Formats: sequence, C-alpha cells, structure tokens
Amino acid sequence: MGEQYPHYIEFRHVYKTFDYPVLVDCCFHIDPGKTVAIIGRSGVGKSVTLAHIMGFLKPDQGRVIVSHQDVTDYRESQLRAIRKKVTMVFQSGALFDSLTVAENILFSLELREDYDAENKEAVVRGLLEMVDLYDFRDAYPTDLSTGYKRAVAISRALAAQPDCILYDEPTTMVDPIMSDHLTSLMLRLKKQLRMTSVVVTHDLELMRRVADEVVFLFEGQVIYFGPVKDLNQVDHPHVREFLAMDRVDFGNGDSNK
Repeated sequence: MGEQYPHYIEFRHVYKTFDYPVLVDCCFHIDPGKTVAIIGRSGVGKSVTLAHIMGFLKPDQGRVIVSHQDVTDYRESQLRAIRKKVTMVFQSGALFDSLTVAENILFSLELREDYDAENKEAVVRGLLEMVDLYDFRDAYPTDLSTGYKRAVAISRALAAQPDCILYDEPTTMVDPIMSDHLTSLMLRLKKQLRMTSVVVTHDLELMRRVADEVVFLFEGQVIYFGPVKDLNQVDHPHVREFLAMDRVDFGNGDSNK
C-alpha cells in the first residue's frame, strides 16, 4: 500500500455523464474493514458508482482508487486482478440456473489459485453454513426465493476470498423476515471477517445496522459523506425529506425493531 492511496476505495472528483450528468464532482473514501452505505433516490448514480469501482465504467474526469491502486486507466487484464479482491453481489444474484447451489459455489472456488479439490465438500459446507443455507445445497436457483438467491450469491462471493464486497440493493424485493436475515448476515461478515463493504440501498434500517459511514447522493453530487450517526443532524432539505419519508413508512408498519 502506498502513502499516496491510504484508503481502500476512494473517488477523487469523479464526473460521469450519459445523456445527463450522473456523477458530479464525487468525492468519498472507504477505509479497510469499514462498511459504507450509498443512499439516495432512484437514478442518482448509486449503481453507476458501483460500476466505476468494478471497472465496468470509466470516469469522464477524476480518479478512482480501488485496493489502494489508481485503477482509472487500468486495462481489462489489470482489472481482472482487482476483481479477485473486490467482488459484487448483484440484485439478481447472477447465479447459474443449470448448476445446483453447491455447484455455483464450487465454480467460484475453482477460480482460486489455492483451491484444493480434496477438501471442496468441507469448504462448500462451511460457506453454506455461514449463510445458513446448507440444507439447500442440492437445490437449483429457480427453486429459491429472491432472498435465498442473494444469500447464495453472498456465499459464492465469499468463496473467492475477496477483500471487499459490493452489495447492490441486497434487501430490495424481499419480505421483512428475509430482509432481517440478510442484514444480520452482512453484519456477521463485517464483524467476523472484517470485510470492507459498500452497500447501495434504499433500506435505511439496513444502513443504520451495518454501515459505519454513508454517502448521500442527490442529482449526482455527494451532499453528505460522514458517520451514519450524524445523518439525522444534516440540514440539507433533500436529506431531511428522505429521512422524513422513511419515518412515514415506518409509521405505517411495525416500527418496533
């Protein structure tokens, strides 16, 4: 790690425009072992931010630091090495439908250079037990609910032994029980493995439980970057409106969590 790039992930004045500006002078950083949530309304650039971290997109201006390296101008061959350290859990789960749950995880294991075929059953068992899904090892993705697919996707991501996991809306379109299960799982991984994590979410309950810091995006700009505990003191009208809507939603349901 060089002194030049002390943070595990950092956006330095990042701009990205498609038909309209999506990211505007974005600056934030994530230190090793920390979890940062990226929140804001739909279309403010949350998923585009993840795509820049993975190297799927390049910024129009600015620098993107990942794994203590400036990856802005990296070629695809160089990015592949970064993606062994940083993995992403997609909303869809992105599992192979023709493979069982166990086989999906084995596929990821076989990409590891230290993979030992002799202990594959023990490794798969350990990974599935970590996400409480060992009983589903012989099921196919089409047999699973959205939430279970995401839990399997997290297990498969862990098989590659990454330093960092990116979660794209992990609790969207799942029932409250599965949402709580996924949130507890992410918290356990953070505490036990001390993984660096980025969570794109609309779920403020998830944010409050797992994140150390939060990046609040509005119209492509970072209007708040700081500790989650200080978010309620932010005076920006769009932050206050966002938090107020969340309180209204909780008021219509069970808010005794």
